[in-house]
Amino acid sequence: MTAEAHRRRTFWQILLFSAGLLVLTVISAGSVYLVNKAREDSKWVIHTIEVENQVNALLLEVRRAESALRGYLLTLGPEFQTDYEKAVAAIVPALDRVRRLSGDNAAQRESTEKLSAAIETRLGQFARELDAIKQGQPDMAMALARQAAAEGTTTTIGNVAVAMIGEEERLLRLRTANADRSQTLAASMTGIGSGLVVLLALISIWLVRRSALARDEAENRLREAYANLESVVSERTADLREANDEIQRFAYIVSHDLRSPLVNIMGFTSELDELGNDIFRRIGSLAQVPADGPTLAPAGPGEIALEGADKQLSEDFSEALGFIKSSIAKMDRLISAILNLTREGRREFQPVKIATSELIEAIVSTLAHQTAEAQAEIHLEPLPNVVSDRLALEQIFSNLIDNAIKYLKPGVPGEIRIRGRTKLGYAIFEISDNGRGIDARDHQRIFELFRRAGTQDKPGQGIGLAHVRALVRRLGGTMSVSSELNAGSTFTITLPIAWNVSNRNADR
Repeated sequence: MTAEAHRRRTFWQILLFSAGLLVLTVISAGSVYLVNKAREDSKWVIHTIEVENQVNALLLEVRRAESALRGYLLTLGPEFQTDYEKAVAAIVPALDRVRRLSGDNAAQRESTEKLSAAIETRLGQFARELDAIKQGQPDMAMALARQAAAEGTTTTIGNVAVAMIGEEERLLRLRTANADRSQTLAASMTGIGSGLVVLLALISIWLVRRSALARDEAENRLREAYANLESVVSERTADLREANDEIQRFAYIVSHDLRSPLVNIMGFTSELDELGNDIFRRIGSLAQVPADGPTLAPAGPGEIALEGADKQLSEDFSEALGFIKSSIAKMDRLISAILNLTREGRREFQPVKIATSELIEAIVSTLAHQTAEAQAEIHLEPLPNVVSDRLALEQIFSNLIDNAIKYLKPGVPGEIRIRGRTKLGYAIFEISDNGRGIDARDHQRIFELFRRAGTQDKPGQGIGLAHVRALVRRLGGTMSVSSELNAGSTFTITLPIAWNVSNRNADR
């Protein structure tokens, strides 16, 4: 599969995922809204039924009170009186419930006030009729009953109640329609959403099948390529080893061949130095011969004083020879370092069990003089033991501790701390100091061959850290630095706790 096809497939997969997420979000939000709306509409339907039932219950209690009072008037039976008292006691609470339930509707509130006034009037009529009966005046009670019937209070109560029930019937039809509509919309949205989800699922299956076919095709090509991978890797590894060995041999030969002419240059420079001394002694002797006098025998070395241009010429000659000798010495050190690197690169590592704390204590003791001169203290914490090459570890830690001492800040008591820990089969060593630090831009530069960072006020050829990192890599580990200017440095070395003997020197 080409990169363009892979990008297109990825785009459609992302688009499909986004569409599915959007559909699910819309369905979820819509369903929640419609369910809440249907629940709200259903609540109002139930509320309307409750209002209607409560009005009917109130009307029933009023009629029950009338019937019981009529029965008591005609028969004077105590059971009718008891029934009447129960009905009257239930009228006021029933009226309060109607008033509370219909409070959300302005028209019903007005009707409730009318109903309340009519019921209050009717209760007063009931009370007067009952008093006449208790006073033994049944004729007066009958007259009051006829008068109440003529006033039409009961009819008013019935008409107002019927009007309120009619209003609730209208609201019931409206609210029932709203509830049905909400439920229909919720069902429709659920059905449409389910259909879209099924459609997206079918598209996803199709895309997954296409991806699976493309993956199978890629795996087949990968298996075909992997069939020859091991042989290719072996050939390339052999070529790299041969090239590495050739580079080391070349570096050794070049360094060795450069030393011969360098020795000649050093010898001829010494002879030129002696010859220059002799020449300037003769010049000094000639400068002191009188114009008409005999030539004087030259005096011993250092007895002829040069003056003027001769003296300046002698100083320039000595200065030039000094530069030549300094450059020759620096070149000799570089050649020696290259020879040491090539010899170390050809050396086979011998893994042995090493007590790291004892190894570093021995290194610290050999650097005690430099440590005292730098007014520094070295703190050694418990370190994990490893199986590795002893000489390589000595070179690694010696170089790092020596650098930590060398690059401390002048006039500041030095503090160097060496600590270690283990993690996932590796030993991690940290050498930290409170020295001058390293600029972040030079963190990689210091590991390059013949490259140094910061002020060049200390002797060195820029080989140490490059050599240390090469040794660490050959031992199967890694090396890094964390540092800031004037804030000290921390070099971290990660090495296998038990170096695999079967893989030793495999990186050569």
